[in-house]
Amino acid sequence: MVGIVDQTEIFEAERPRLLRMAARVLADRAEAEDVVQQAWLRLHRNRSDIESLPAWLTTVTTRLCLDRLRARIPTPSAEIGPAATVPDPADDVVLADAVGVALRLVLDRLSPRERVAFVLHDSFGVEFSTVAAVLDVTPVAARKLASRARAKVGQSAPGGRLAEWEVVDAFMAAARTGDFEQLLRLLAPDVAVTADDAAMLAGTPEQINGRGEVATFFNGSAHAALPVFVGDRPAAAWFHRGEARVLFDFTVVDGLVVHITFRAEPEVLAQVVRRDGRRRRG
Repeated sequence: MVGIVDQTEIFEAERPRLLRMAARVLADRAEAEDVVQQAWLRLHRNRSDIESLPAWLTTVTTRLCLDRLRARIPTPSAEIGPAATVPDPADDVVLADAVGVALRLVLDRLSPRERVAFVLHDSFGVEFSTVAAVLDVTPVAARKLASRARAKVGQSAPGGRLAEWEVVDAFMAAARTGDFEQLLRLLAPDVAVTADDAAMLAGTPEQINGRGEVATFFNGSAHAALPVFVGDRPAAAWFHRGEARVLFDFTVVDGLVVHITFRAEPEVLAQVVRRDGRRRRG
């Protein structure tokens, strides 16, 4: 069993990821901080063995978020007061995108379970088997929840347009699941894919042009690609043995992907940070 000191260190390392996840699910930073603090209190009271502390924290935090979402309908329940924590200014930059007014309007149209399935899978790359365990449903049901949420997000985004991170995540989710029609909907007619020299040496194509060709290339692929930040922008990256090898750098205009650049220069990969908080090795 992990010792108390080790648990504290692991929790503090996981806190930024848990905050991002909770803020994305709840669209409310204050509630996210409160939920993460509650997860810490539950960990502090736990006396049973925990096989994987990050996974345990993900499950507990997500279920606490579900409780909050369900409590909003029809009336809010009494809640514990705000946690006495000092916000990290660095977290504000990462969380700002997650708690915008537009995002709140979109996510509020989803049921609690749709919201959790969508955020965990499309934004954080959590496998459907894990999402299913969190929601206490089958993996097939979890996949359907995420699919319904994805469709609603596309229909209800302000002005009919998705935010940049939503476009990137929806595109990669469609690529993994082989949703060809969704790929076409997210691509501009004159979309192009290019690659730098390092990426071509890693095996990527030099150039692909046009919506149909790009959708065909990505359809049913990118299973090893995970959601990442490069700098402060949402992107995806292909990982091998825990290390980012090729970055998928997206250019999104008016809610459509107009360009994807495969990049593998070491100085670029050095900026890649997984959205679950883990940096690449090296």
